[in-house]
Amino acid sequence: MPDSPRPKRILGGIAGLVGLSALSGVLIAATVTPAVALTSSAASQAITLFDDLPSTLDIDQLMLPSNFYATDPTTGQPVLLAKFLEQDRTPVTYDQVSSVMYDAILSSEDPRYYDHGGVDIIGTTRAVLSNLSGGAETQGGSTISQQYVKNVLVQQCESSAKTSEEKYACWSDATTSSGTQGVERKLQEMRYAIALEQKYSKDEILLGYLNIANFGGTTYGIESAAHYYFGTTAANLTLGQAATLAGMVQNPNSYRIDRPEGSITASDGTTLNKAPDGSVADATGNELKALDSLLADGTITQDQYTAAADGYTSTKGRQLYVLSRMLDEGKITRDEYVAAAIEPIAPVITPTQVGCAAAGGAAYFCQYVKDTILGDTAFGETRADRLQTLQRGGLNVYTTLDSRVQTAAEQAMTTYAPASAEMPTAKDAATGKFGSTTVSIEASTGRILAIAQNTTFTEDPAHDGDPAYSSIVFAGDQATGGSTGFNAGSTFKLFTLLDWLEQGHSLNESLDGRLRVFTHLTNSCQGDWTNYSKTLVNNFGKAAGKVGTPLQFTAASLNTGFFAMAEKLDLCDIEKVASRLGVTQADGKAITMDNLNSIIGTAAVSPIAMAAAYATVANGGTYCVPSAIDRVTDATGKEITSTAPSCTAALDPEIAATAAYALQGVMAAGGSGTQGNPWDGTPVLGKTGTHEAWQTWLIESSTKVTSATWAGNSDGFGDLFNTWHDGTRLSDIRYRIAKAVQTAANDAYGGDAFPNPDPALIKTVEVSLPDVTGMSVADAQAKLEDAGFTVHVGDAVDADVAEGLVASQEPGAGRVAAGATVTLHPSTGTAPSDPGDGKGDGGSGTDAGTGTDAGTGTDPGAGNGAGNGTENGSGNGNGRGSGTDG
Repeated sequence: MPDSPRPKRILGGIAGLVGLSALSGVLIAATVTPAVALTSSAASQAITLFDDLPSTLDIDQLMLPSNFYATDPTTGQPVLLAKFLEQDRTPVTYDQVSSVMYDAILSSEDPRYYDHGGVDIIGTTRAVLSNLSGGAETQGGSTISQQYVKNVLVQQCESSAKTSEEKYACWSDATTSSGTQGVERKLQEMRYAIALEQKYSKDEILLGYLNIANFGGTTYGIESAAHYYFGTTAANLTLGQAATLAGMVQNPNSYRIDRPEGSITASDGTTLNKAPDGSVADATGNELKALDSLLADGTITQDQYTAAADGYTSTKGRQLYVLSRMLDEGKITRDEYVAAAIEPIAPVITPTQVGCAAAGGAAYFCQYVKDTILGDTAFGETRADRLQTLQRGGLNVYTTLDSRVQTAAEQAMTTYAPASAEMPTAKDAATGKFGSTTVSIEASTGRILAIAQNTTFTEDPAHDGDPAYSSIVFAGDQATGGSTGFNAGSTFKLFTLLDWLEQGHSLNESLDGRLRVFTHLTNSCQGDWTNYSKTLVNNFGKAAGKVGTPLQFTAASLNTGFFAMAEKLDLCDIEKVASRLGVTQADGKAITMDNLNSIIGTAAVSPIAMAAAYATVANGGTYCVPSAIDRVTDATGKEITSTAPSCTAALDPEIAATAAYALQGVMAAGGSGTQGNPWDGTPVLGKTGTHEAWQTWLIESSTKVTSATWAGNSDGFGDLFNTWHDGTRLSDIRYRIAKAVQTAANDAYGGDAFPNPDPALIKTVEVSLPDVTGMSVADAQAKLEDAGFTVHVGDAVDADVAEGLVASQEPGAGRVAAGATVTLHPSTGTAPSDPGDGKGDGGSGTDAGTGTDAGTGTDPGAGNGAGNGTENGSGNGNGRGSGTDG
């Protein structure tokens, strides 16, 4: 309330009887006509000073809940997901309130409402005199208009309050001021009320009062009060219900009927609890004097006690007062009075579900939306400001959630993923907490259609430490969802594949993808990487790998194949591809590719970011920023912000089409992701990923919807490959979940055939490979590298050539694929042993060795190897030391 010296001057003029007479003159003048000059000079001065008080009261927007909505796909209508509020209020129009409610509030609070000009002289004079005599609280006599003014001022004060103490002070200052300060406030209240009635109609003021008034706790406004206390609407209130609510407004928290066990408010404001034996205890349970003794010594008064056990005594008394006033005013008949009076108060408490927990299985989607708003400066300069906007600003947030996909995601998560699991751990590793999430994104827009998670959403500290509960959105990142992300594993190979194609390489170039030590990678950003320790990084299941093509390496998710690809690339360029497709570390920092393992996904990233990257490939190279919000409006329906799809060209369409061609092999029969293919006729691409035995992924996409599923350790290092749930290894539940979710997405959105790959990027280019046998290894290597081949020096073999010279090469001289890796085997300098002399005991002349050189057979490393490097659940291979799977 404005602090002005004028009220103090008024108080100085009414210190005695003359002053009181002048005040009476002010009241009379205010009631009849402020323009009339009274004969007393003191009264005239008082009127002047009264007229000089601020008279303009801005009626700000009420504090209103914010609502999150999904859209019903069958009707197109919004469906409420969750509410956020400090004051539970639903404003209504005049005709949405029953006439009996208007009669009840006017009869009990302001029977002459339609006759006065905003101030009731008799009631107000009585209140002023009581305050001047030192009354503890501001006394009655306020009209509906004055009470409306008081509530508006309280609301304005609360709108800038930051703490619960500050909010309490707003109410306390407006209701419990005594002495001269009480008169000061009363005069300003009157001045505003008079001005208010000159601007608004009586009906508008009455409705405004019923929409703003507090009815106990966080329940504000007649519609919310009707819903909360009686499970009905303001339009359908009965006489007894209306009289109960009208009685509450005098002292809402004393007369509320949502505490059946009852409470007693002591004279100092302390809440005391009544025990069944009649004794009274304080909030800590310490027994005090008997109830009768407390009543006798004035510590409490009987009308401050209300509970279901005694029929809500105090509230019933207030209700009877309202009913009697309605009877006196002729608003109800005697029979109606009696019927309502003998009817017990019967609350039907219907709490408003508040916060994301109310969204059920969509709670994590809701939390992601909430964090999006709290991180957007469109809703306030600071996070505290944005939280106030969310809780008080009446936002209507229309989300992108699609119940067709969301419901399937929730069901799949419930069916296949445990809420928590006891997982064995690797040696010296900390116990892990199991988690899983799945997220689906519309590829052409970035709209997030669904987020589901295996844990139960809660922000209750009582569940801290329980792995089955969490408020963290695993699908999100640190800023939006509170997650630190998860190691991407082989899903991260996407960016090496894309850079390979962007550099003009073909999917059908031949590379040495056998298990070997990779010694050097180019990095023009952070500096080249050199494997000084000669560390060997394994394939999934310790597969031997093979000489093959990027097309084969992608389908099988062969680590060593991608290492061979990276040997011909620049890690800096791969980083840039990831950045273009919106992928950062979950903490917001840029991806850094500074070693061999970074190629196969050691970076901790968010499932949403990875889904959007794969959606870019499915969307013909256009990247769309993931968004969970379509639009936001204020309480009046005015659009605050619209998150229209934000999309940019990130890849050439030919590159995207060729990458999609390779990634379809992952989901085809024999590919590492085949178990997650819906096989419903909709073409899909995808990629699996595993980091050690700790994190597993499957990302798959049609041309319309991309789904990313993760199952792993939300914290720690539990072994997913040796933990089972309902007959399925935890490492394999990603396939079950992803398949179910993508099936639902395909049903809802369909999908087209992916474009054909660029012929130039899938051709097999053959060139002449020279014969370098007999040359020194150094000369042979130089000659081959000058011709565009990658050279690998293999083990030395026995041969008839001098030690150190090239004894053999693989492949041999002739026409081979361009860019092929050639393995050179130097000579030991020792001639190979003769496997037999061809004579034998029988003198048959047959060579017992069959003429076949036992040392020149197929290189065992060139075969498919155990498990073929795939990640189809066969074998036990957790691949520790490999950094990833496939």
